Amino acid sequence: MKQRIIEKIKQYETIIIHRHVRPDPDAIGSQAGLKELILENTEGKTVLLAGEDDGEFSFLKKMDHVKDEDYQNALVIVCDTANVPRIDDQRYKDGKTLIKIDHHPEVDAYGDESWVDVEASSTSEMICELFEEWSKEGARLSDEAARLLYAGIVGDTGRFRHPNTTDRTFYWAGKLIEGRFSRTSLYNAMYEKSIDLVRMEGYVLSNVELMPSGAAYIKLPKDLLETYKVDAGMTASIVNSFSTLKGVKAWVFFVEEEDEIRVRLRSKGPVINDLAARYHGGGHPMASGATAYSWDEAERLLKELDEICERYKE
Repeated sequence: MKQRIIEKIKQYETIIIHRHVRPDPDAIGSQAGLKELILENTEGKTVLLAGEDDGEFSFLKKMDHVKDEDYQNALVIVCDTANVPRIDDQRYKDGKTLIKIDHHPEVDAYGDESWVDVEASSTSEMICELFEEWSKEGARLSDEAARLLYAGIVGDTGRFRHPNTTDRTFYWAGKLIEGRFSRTSLYNAMYEKSIDLVRMEGYVLSNVELMPSGAAYIKLPKDLLETYKVDAGMTASIVNSFSTLKGVKAWVFFVEEEDEIRVRLRSKGPVINDLAARYHGGGHPMASGATAYSWDEAERLLKELDEICERYKE
């Protein structure tokens, strides 16, 4: 499969790379890291990053302006996205050939070629494996590609703390830091918080609710976000703020936006991605995202999470 993907990359003059909505470091790291890998090892290709710019991760890479006509006879690659509704920019269907590269449990089978590896810590790690295959032909990994892929691996492994971290993960982390980039600067950018967000985190820690089952939750309505001068996207960086709470098995952030409630689910044991899939989302067994369209729907999701935690035995 890796060789087939490399051959497809060689065949096309225009390559457009997508990832999921509400991106995290792995989504952007794998997407932009793949772009850098292609540009480093080919000549004369147009490689574009599709999707909305996310200010939180602009230090990684900004997206390109992709025109409708760019998709004509283009190769489209979608990174880090298990289900098609979550692909950022639905024009992904408009290219000539479609490739899926992902490490999530498969939800939607899509693409003319599909490479899914649930054993990989991250899609960024999979791009490293793609490079390894390509390096048999003399392919090189640029410093910028190394920086992006390292950020993706760090993000999806929680700085190598999550159980998805394997010996291959450490192997690739070791290879990537041979690149000339500042890990200190990268970590600072990934984990720094504004004073407003620090105060918001203080509110979260003071108001988290822990249920007898081990399910914990916090509700952040729009007016509260406005009071703290924080937007919904910024709350992603504090989703693990009470992960060390004694007795917690899984937790959820409900963050109200204009027309929906963003749901961030995390777990220390109970599988939660099936729950997320039932509420317009998906993700990993221990880290997923979903959407509720009313507080009543959010309450139903919370009730299901409570039941999942109640049934879970370590």
